[in-house]
Amino acid sequence: MKQDMTSTELKEQGNRLFSARKFEDAVSCYSKAIILNPQIPTYFTNRALCYLKLHQWELACQDCRRALELDCTSVKGHFFFGQALLELENYDEAIKYFQRASDLAKDQSRNFGDDIACQLRIAKKKRWTVQEDKRIDQEIELQTYLNKLILEDKERQLTMLENLGVKSKNEISRLTERYDNYQHELNSMFEKLDERRMKREVPDYLCGKISFDIMREPVITPSGITYDRKDIEEHLQRVGHFDPVTRTPLVQEQLIPNLALKEVVDAFIAENEWAVEY
Repeated sequence: MKQDMTSTELKEQGNRLFSARKFEDAVSCYSKAIILNPQIPTYFTNRALCYLKLHQWELACQDCRRALELDCTSVKGHFFFGQALLELENYDEAIKYFQRASDLAKDQSRNFGDDIACQLRIAKKKRWTVQEDKRIDQEIELQTYLNKLILEDKERQLTMLENLGVKSKNEISRLTERYDNYQHELNSMFEKLDERRMKREVPDYLCGKISFDIMREPVITPSGITYDRKDIEEHLQRVGHFDPVTRTPLVQEQLIPNLALKEVVDAFIAENEWAVEY
């Protein structure tokens, strides 16, 4: 590397090293560029991307934070920040930054393909999984606690009969049967919850290819790709008149309601009200 390179030259050298997958060397170049000119947000986002490749999530967060201090409208700053936060399992914050990156990309008419939407979908699914696991643990804890209460009450009632001098086997049997039924009904109720919980997953074919949320008004393009109407119309208005997947020319008038899929979506939501929050 020649001496006395400008910050721009160092950045360009870093880009070449990044393309060659020499991420640590690229970090060195971007770092030197930052020393020469610490007011350029691109230098920080470029280095952040290197840190992502190197799995150095905290350092990536630091650079994205600095980039956003310099330019709060940086799509890459928000996007890379979201990726680092996703790896750190901070799903709520990751979703916030991915959503902001998506909004900014639309506002700036910049095409990132499905990259941002895909990462947003992954973050939402991971958050959903964490919430589901927590819900399952709480239900198991509740079931265990209620069973314990039933058994304790049963023992108290048996002790009371004994203290009253009741020795009738029929009386004791009826009491035991009553509490056994309580337990059976309780555990049956939780088994039904388990069955419903096992189905708490929205099939991918019901989710849009742009937002990756469950589609409410599916429409199909001439290429045979189905999107949620609000997502594809926004894409056509903000990004360009082409199909996001096939890249073929597309205008709003060519969108046809996918009535068959709409029926499937409506039926799924009717049977799974929780999907509204998915």
